[in-house]
Amino acid sequence: MLSAAGTKSKAKGGMGQFPITQNVTVVEGGAANMTCRVDYNDNTSLQWSNPAQQTLFFGDKKALRDHRIELLRATSQELTIRIGDVSLSDEGLYTCSLFTMPVKTTKAFLTVLGVPRRPEITGFTTPAMEGEEITLTCSTTGSKPAANIRWFRNDKEVQGTREVNATGKSFTVKSSLKFLVDRRDDGVAYTCGVEHVSLSSPYTTTEVLEIHYAPHVEITHSLIIPQEGQYFKLECVSKGNPRPEPVLWFKDGGDLPDIERMIVEGRELTITTLNKTDNGTYRCEASNHVGTSSAEYTLFVYAKDFPGPTSDPNALGQHGPDHALIGGVVAVVVFITLCLIIVLGRYLARHKGTYLTHEAKGAEDAPDADTAIINAEGNHVHAEEKKEYFI
Repeated sequence: MLSAAGTKSKAKGGMGQFPITQNVTVVEGGAANMTCRVDYNDNTSLQWSNPAQQTLFFGDKKALRDHRIELLRATSQELTIRIGDVSLSDEGLYTCSLFTMPVKTTKAFLTVLGVPRRPEITGFTTPAMEGEEITLTCSTTGSKPAANIRWFRNDKEVQGTREVNATGKSFTVKSSLKFLVDRRDDGVAYTCGVEHVSLSSPYTTTEVLEIHYAPHVEITHSLIIPQEGQYFKLECVSKGNPRPEPVLWFKDGGDLPDIERMIVEGRELTITTLNKTDNGTYRCEASNHVGTSSAEYTLFVYAKDFPGPTSDPNALGQHGPDHALIGGVVAVVVFITLCLIIVLGRYLARHKGTYLTHEAKGAEDAPDADTAIINAEGNHVHAEEKKEYFI
């Protein structure tokens, strides 16, 4: 029995007392204890009747042949019976009667909770193809009141479309999810949970999706700067469902030219001893029944003495030129050159007028033209001595 608590029914009339009862709630399949009592009794009898007004017990006398109903206690002040293996049809108003003149009656309501059946997920045919629209439907029957259904995509709740239909005294509840699937849904678990007042914990069921999709291909390589004479490996990393097997390798649009040095094992292509003839474009191709995908890698084999790394990706920066340092040096040289040009230009502009003035000095102070010519010629001789030449 889920609960014996309920609304207590008690009434008093002018001619005497009324029996006292309680409403009862029980889970389908459980047992319900129905109790009727009075505070005092003057040798009158108590009786229980079902919703169809059939007498179940009159005092300690069983009136209805139903093996599920038994007497628990019968005294002058109390009559308690038990209804076992309760079904939804047992729900309703039960009457306790006190056989006085007139007869006093009080009713108690028996509520029966319908337990939902474990849920089922339908509508999904495995496997589904990427891009296909699918519908997942979770359904449960037999609940009363109607059960609640919740959906989870892995651990995250998602909302479905709920549908409730009455079936007799119980309910059938459905919830549906409709969506387009892609490769991200492959291996995802969709869980349907049924919650109900009659359950201590939800009923759950899970559907794990299988989605078929075309391969996606990438090529990884073992060396940053491959050099002559080195061992070199390419790996074709492909992901698809079904898993693409086997993968195919090509060079420059054709088959591998040197199968003795170019060894294919599973998804790996190994070139045992690199040389310049290995330069070219290598292509990996993977297929399944959904589609085909490929990836390319262009190989350039460097000279054996090339100052570069073989496996350490950080070594390239250590052996290569420091472009930042070179740029700094060039900037400083340009700046110093510009400063020298500016200073030299200002110096020349300042002293050019002084030389011209001294060359004409003396001619201005001569008393006549002949003296001026003589003075000018003398100054010209001195001026020749003062000339400076700049190369």
